[in-house]
Amino acid sequence: MNLQLVSNHKIENSQTDNFHSDIVEGLKSTPKKLHSKYFYDKAGDRLFQQIMAMPEYYLTNCELDIFKNKTQEITDAITFDDSPFDLIELGAGDAMKSSFLLKNLTDNQIDFTYMPIDISGNILSVLNEKLNNEIPELEIVSLEGEYFDMLDKATSISNRRKVVLFLGGNIGNMDMEESYHFCNELRRKLNRGDILLVGFDLKKNPHTILNAYNDAAGITSSFNLNLLVRMNRELEADFDVLNYQHYQTYDPVSGACKSYLISLAEQNVHIGNEVFHFEENEVIDMEISQKFSKKNIRNMANNSGFHILNEISDSKNWFVDSIWQVV
Repeated sequence: MNLQLVSNHKIENSQTDNFHSDIVEGLKSTPKKLHSKYFYDKAGDRLFQQIMAMPEYYLTNCELDIFKNKTQEITDAITFDDSPFDLIELGAGDAMKSSFLLKNLTDNQIDFTYMPIDISGNILSVLNEKLNNEIPELEIVSLEGEYFDMLDKATSISNRRKVVLFLGGNIGNMDMEESYHFCNELRRKLNRGDILLVGFDLKKNPHTILNAYNDAAGITSSFNLNLLVRMNRELEADFDVLNYQHYQTYDPVSGACKSYLISLAEQNVHIGNEVFHFEENEVIDMEISQKFSKKNIRNMANNSGFHILNEISDSKNWFVDSIWQVV
């Protein structure tokens, strides 16, 4: 058998095992909780593309504003010493925003390799095809898997300095404690002088934030419910999706924007030999989308061992791409 096929088969089995164990662990917790990283199968990828195109979902346009109109400012910040580097994007998706930076770097003949990391092999295939057509001279090394595992792999295959992108406000998919842990772990894996560019969604009018995650068309609801569909398909679960309802909250004091699924009836769900009981109106904690103040960002950088080089905001000052350097 082809060794590459064997390797891919092992990776797929490992990912399925992780999916199963994480789901079972989450449904045994109190309150029940599912990991938002598992939203992204083919249907989830497609639904998230629709979310990013929604008029209510301001985050995409805000960061797109930065990458379209302040591209050279980003380029100057990450290429200040003219040394070759690896541009590593965590959760690359379709690179809609970062492609403006990739094009600018390529046009300026900067010596770099683009290393997109994503848990979705499907979206990486889409990305590779897109970039091969749009920027054929771009050197791409795609890495499918968890962020830190693939960051270790990127470090093992190249000793060039690293510029890490973490866009889309994805740092907000963790609570504050998890965000600090994540940044500390990133710092541990990077070397002095390496750069991290992080996108932060800033606190703003609470109605603006809530509308972005509670759209009238119900796309965000479908995105959350699709994880139950995926579990039915891949884990042979028996969720009745019609028995669950999406519910969204935003706390303007803490900045925590949280989504839940509500069980509409008392019911049991099976995953293999496991049985999970739901009371009527019991919640499943699905996702957090944390919003930040400028003070939150400064504290996080300083406490994680980074120095803020620059902060680039969109025209509305709703979103900031904060550029940090390892000290």
